[in-house]
Amino acid sequence: MLTRFSLSKRHSGQGTYFDPLFIEKDGRGKTTGYATDIITDKTIAFLEKRAKDKPFFVMCHHKAPHRGWEPDAKHAHMYDDVEIPEPATFNDDYATRSPAATEATMRIDRDLTKHDLKLTPPAELKGAALEEWRGAKLTELEVTIKGEKKLLTGEALKKWKYQKYMRDYLGCIASVDDNVGRLLDYLDRTGLATNTIVIYTSDQGFFLGDHNWFDKRFMYEESLRMPFLVRYPGHIKPGSTSEAMVLNVDFAPTFLQLAGVTAPKEVQGRSIAPVLEGKTPKDWRAEMYYRYYHYPADHRVQPHYGVRTDRYKLIYFNRIDAWELFDLMNDPHELKNIYGDPSQAATVKKLKADLTRLRTELDDHDQLQDVQK
Repeated sequence: MLTRFSLSKRHSGQGTYFDPLFIEKDGRGKTTGYATDIITDKTIAFLEKRAKDKPFFVMCHHKAPHRGWEPDAKHAHMYDDVEIPEPATFNDDYATRSPAATEATMRIDRDLTKHDLKLTPPAELKGAALEEWRGAKLTELEVTIKGEKKLLTGEALKKWKYQKYMRDYLGCIASVDDNVGRLLDYLDRTGLATNTIVIYTSDQGFFLGDHNWFDKRFMYEESLRMPFLVRYPGHIKPGSTSEAMVLNVDFAPTFLQLAGVTAPKEVQGRSIAPVLEGKTPKDWRAEMYYRYYHYPADHRVQPHYGVRTDRYKLIYFNRIDAWELFDLMNDPHELKNIYGDPSQAATVKKLKADLTRLRTELDDHDQLQDVQK
């Protein structure tokens, strides 16, 4: 099924939450309703109409939870009375990090807009004036809390913004949960579950107030790590887990092998089929490569690349010539950059060698000399 959202003015490239416009083989058309429900409806409709004597492959890709985190009516007030715990790094001061951390414009306290926070614009605003109002950021806000009006600034406003952001985000996620359940129920009800591989994943992680951030992009753990759950009846032991390092470039060769097709040599990655069955090969990867290059849009996250092992992470912000090294065993929240610590010289040397090797293997040659610094 080839269905995706069209470009839209406000949410470029990934459509709107309500009454979204789809591009399908018969053209473009607006569908009334909530995007998460509609995408699931379309997926189930495809399964209903498929040729029953042939195998099928379906990608059910949800818009949620992209910005601006707009829950449907069913979930809009689900967390109104819930105080969402603040993450341990909510008040991170970026003290040992490179200037990239302080430059990024995705902070809870200063970068969420009036639109993000679902504030109501003055009725008389139209056109460009309305868009300017929606995109404005707040340094103070009067709110009503338990019947009492309060003017929030500083830390109090930051905490209020976080609660609003998280309640909306989690409302969107609750709808995804409901609809994933609806799709799994369909597989059960039709008898397809016993002979269908189901994979639940994402394209990246997300900052949920960690380091005072929303969004993603950085190589830090909250953004780098992503969910990956697989149900494969008769092959995967229910409830089992693996510590093997799996990357999204492994998806294609895995799907091909499970379908009985040999992956072309030019396809990157490696099939994780044996990992799924608890038989991780002895020569499985011990490190991974990451690169981010989209600057200054969006959110002014500096271009960077790096290597992660089971214990260490080395990051190089090539545009500003800044390095960061983290010991993930002793510093899982990545608060202490130890790149300049003389005791880490051997670790840095090895990781730079790993980084050079991975970049060479992946034919990512531009600025390759940077890793020798």
